[in-house]
Amino acid sequence: MAIDPIALTKRLVDIESTTYHEGLAGAFLREYLSNERYAVECMPVAQPASDSTPGCGDGDRFNVYAALPGVTPDVVLSTHMDTVPPFFGCTEDDEFLYGRGTCDAKGIIAAQVAAADRLREGGVKVGLLFVVGEERDSAGAAVANLHPKGSRFLINGEPTDNRLALASKGALRVELRAKGRMAHSAYPELGESAIDKLVSALNDVMALPLPVEPEIGPSTLNIGLISGGRAPNVIADKAEAHLLIRLVGPAEETKQAIVKTVGNRADVEFSLELPFVRMRKVGNLPTMVAKFTTDIPSLTAWGEPFLLGPGSIHVAHTPDEKIAKKELLEAVDLYVDLATELVK
Repeated sequence: MAIDPIALTKRLVDIESTTYHEGLAGAFLREYLSNERYAVECMPVAQPASDSTPGCGDGDRFNVYAALPGVTPDVVLSTHMDTVPPFFGCTEDDEFLYGRGTCDAKGIIAAQVAAADRLREGGVKVGLLFVVGEERDSAGAAVANLHPKGSRFLINGEPTDNRLALASKGALRVELRAKGRMAHSAYPELGESAIDKLVSALNDVMALPLPVEPEIGPSTLNIGLISGGRAPNVIADKAEAHLLIRLVGPAEETKQAIVKTVGNRADVEFSLELPFVRMRKVGNLPTMVAKFTTDIPSLTAWGEPFLLGPGSIHVAHTPDEKIAKKELLEAVDLYVDLATELVK
C-alpha cells in the first residue's frame, strides 16, 4: 500500500521535537522506516549539556538514516526533524494542515518518505537522511557528514513552494559583548557605560555596506537579541547583542569590516558561519532563490546538492504555520521526478 504523506505528516506534527528535544521524533521514524523494510541507522548527536550521553534510546538525540539492506544509494532525500518553539499539534480543514512543523519540515519528511517508497519500487537506489539541530546550529548535519553513504546526489528539503532553488543564502552569526564600569547613574562620569558603547557600535555596524550579488540580491542584517545593564539607576558594566547576517558571498570581507568598525568598543565573536551556495537547474522544474540557510553547506560529503520542498517559508516559524494538502502530494511527484532525472 502506498504511503499517505498527509496522514504521516499529521502523526509527525503531533510529536514535539523542538531543537535539542528531537528524540521522540527520531524514535518514531526509526520504527516507522524499519516497518517499511529499510535498514535503519542511528547517528548519535551530542546535547549541548556536557553531562548528556547520546544514544539511540527514545529520550536521546540522533539522526536517522535509512536505505534498503545492502544498498549504496545514488540519491539521498534529506531534511530535519527539529522545529522552532513553541510546539503546537496538528489540526486540519479540507485544504490545509496546521501545526508546528507542517511545512518546516515534517510535511517534507512525509513527502520524502512517500517519494522514496515509489523510487525504490522503480529501481532507484535511494536513501533517507533525517537530521537534528538544523534550526540552531546544524549539529546533526555535521555529524552526518562524518558518515557519508556514497551517494552521488543529495536532495535537501526546505519550504521552497515546490520550486527548485538555484541558490541559498549563507549565514553569519555575530555576537558583540561590551564591558564597562558600574557607577551611580547620578554621577555617570564615575562609570563607563557598556550599553552606550554597544549601541554606538551597533549603529555603525548597521550602516556598513553589505555585499550584493546580481540575480540574488543583497546580504541582510538582523539584530535579534540585545541585553545588558543592572538597573535604570546603575551605569551598565556589561551589554551584548546577537546579530545574524544572511550572506550572498564569502564571509571574510564582512567579518573584517565588522571587526574594524566595532574597534575596541566590544569584543566580537563569530559563532556560526554557513556559506552561500549555488545549485544547478534540472529539467523544466520551476526555480527560486532561497533567502534562508539550510543544512546543505554541512552535508558536502553526501553528493551534489539540490534544494526543493513543499510549503512557504513565509509561514514557517510563525503561529500560522500550515501546508496545503495538494502541495504535499505534488511534492511527492516532484521528488520522484527529480531523483529519477538525476540518476539517468
